Amino acid sequence: MKIELRKNFKYALVVPTSMGVRIAPANGQPVHCSNTFVMQATSAESNVASVASYLGLPVKILTTFVKDSPIAQIIKDNLASRHMTCEGKEVEQGGPWGYRHQINIADSGCGSRGPRVWNDRAGEVGRTLNVKDFDLGRIFGEEGVQIVHLSGLVGALSPDTGTFCLELARAAKKHATRICFDLNYRASFWKKREKELRGVFAEIASVSDILVGNEEDFQLCLGIEGPEAGGKGVAARIEGFKGMIGRAQKAFPNASAFATTLREVISTNQHLWGAILAAGDEWHVVEPREIGVLDRIGGGDGFVGGMLYAILKGWEPQKWIQFGWASGALATTLLTDYAQPADEEQVWSIWQGNARVKR
Repeated sequence: MKIELRKNFKYALVVPTSMGVRIAPANGQPVHCSNTFVMQATSAESNVASVASYLGLPVKILTTFVKDSPIAQIIKDNLASRHMTCEGKEVEQGGPWGYRHQINIADSGCGSRGPRVWNDRAGEVGRTLNVKDFDLGRIFGEEGVQIVHLSGLVGALSPDTGTFCLELARAAKKHATRICFDLNYRASFWKKREKELRGVFAEIASVSDILVGNEEDFQLCLGIEGPEAGGKGVAARIEGFKGMIGRAQKAFPNASAFATTLREVISTNQHLWGAILAAGDEWHVVEPREIGVLDRIGGGDGFVGGMLYAILKGWEPQKWIQFGWASGALATTLLTDYAQPADEEQVWSIWQGNARVKR
């Protein structure tokens, strides 16, 4: 099976996101014990897009910036270094108590000490993302897009961003752009907004071609019954996950592909990593395999990014999950929270378990 993609296009992938910065201690130390930190531009959705952009496909980021902010300039320069085009409104800061880019403060953990992430999103400029600030007819009609990647993180930020994602999905559907929806449930975003967001997410899911999420995502975003209890470890629960995906297929028959990752944490730096993909009537499973982990943050985004790259390249579904699995594994070896593949060969070497030196 293949997902048919639009032939006339300027962008292979378009991704709406709220950009911010990630601050992490040097040398894998805890935040509260550190006085030296590294700062980088980040967002879950741009993490997904990085696989395609580093491997040479045209990618566009839709976002919003704080006008005249040095942090905004760091973000713009970073996206350019990742070979991405960006488009977004410049919003006035409005004084010291006004808008800013969100801050993600991350302790990556080490050994027996698990990761801890603290999100500071007060005044987040991404909450102002508004469909009125973008010419969707130009982006999807005149320029052309093969796949738009939507995230539940963006959809749940505010009523404006929920409407924005809905209108992006509607425009994509109108112009034969395929839609990938990564559910990305966050309890703090949904508090006292369950009815509103369930409606938004259900409509986006109903027109999506690719649905991605873990067991919590499918249950809490879409009301799909979770996987049945299985034996110990994620490998023993694969049939239960298949059952959950099967129920999602019946509830959202427009989608051609459903995917979820499987992770079992042995220690912070040693995981069992797997995945399940339903492509039409075909099942593709990567049994959990051991991987070394430098920083787990972004592994799931790497999986989605690798899978979308494989779809954009027109490969068969078996390669979708393999390339996705390996791209996620690659992301966990990097101090950035996004995969930066040197070339396709590097990703395939990870899939093959070949870590030999290349000279």
